[in-house]
Amino acid sequence: MLVGEYTGIKVQEAKPLKRTKLPLLGHGVIYSELEKKVMSRSGIKAMAEGDVKILGGWPSPFVMRPRIALNIKSVGYKFLEEKVGVKSDLLIKSNPVYKKIPVLIHGDKPICESLVIVQYIDETWSSGPSILPSDAYDRATARFWAAYIDDKWVPALSGITKAQGEEAEAEAVKQLLVGTALLEEAFQKCSKGNAFFGGDSIGYLDIALGSFLGWLRVAELNGLTILNAEKTPGLVGWAENFCADSAVKEVIPETGKLAEFAKMIFAKTKAPPSTWFNK
Repeated sequence: MLVGEYTGIKVQEAKPLKRTKLPLLGHGVIYSELEKKVMSRSGIKAMAEGDVKILGGWPSPFVMRPRIALNIKSVGYKFLEEKVGVKSDLLIKSNPVYKKIPVLIHGDKPICESLVIVQYIDETWSSGPSILPSDAYDRATARFWAAYIDDKWVPALSGITKAQGEEAEAEAVKQLLVGTALLEEAFQKCSKGNAFFGGDSIGYLDIALGSFLGWLRVAELNGLTILNAEKTPGLVGWAENFCADSAVKEVIPETGKLAEFAKMIFAKTKAPPSTWFNK
């Protein structure tokens, strides 16, 4: 099983709304507040396309995070795909410390680390839907669990591919399931009965965990079910809602394609795909 870091995105322009002409003192058109908002968002998208770039690769859950965030904000961008196992000059220049994807390049400013990028997107394009909670406590809670996902849950997930022998693999699976049970509890508390961790729309914590759902599906193909209706009913419903969202549909990789990618990487490197996951 591979949990990797990458997909080109089709930027769809907003369709012009029907305008209502009303007499003014001079010639002109009066627009409704809704029309003004849509035109403003369209303008942001058009201007941003040449100004915003993401360095990444289509299989990466980490690269998915900023892409989903940009979709939520309706910000267009160029996706510059890195070749597997090759670090481009632009990547090294943009992220000289870690030399890892993803990198968001906004104008001439590089921003690194997936969750840092998501927060930057939320603050920079503040006119769009909020990603981080507005309440200070809820915001701190979301950051806590997002850190848990990256520091504890993700290593447990990738640890399954590194396990040597049945005992080690069983222990790795156990640790992952324990961590997933904690995330189920967190979902029940954070969602407050809504569809997502962040309420009735996708938020920061949803992006942090949801970016790995494609790879959980690959795990299922290999006989490992991590989310199930009996032990994690909340997360099962949440996963369906997350993957069905328009901000996610365009960037979440198809399961079969991910599975083939994992096989290809394993055949090329003769090492567990998790080694590329930590590119």
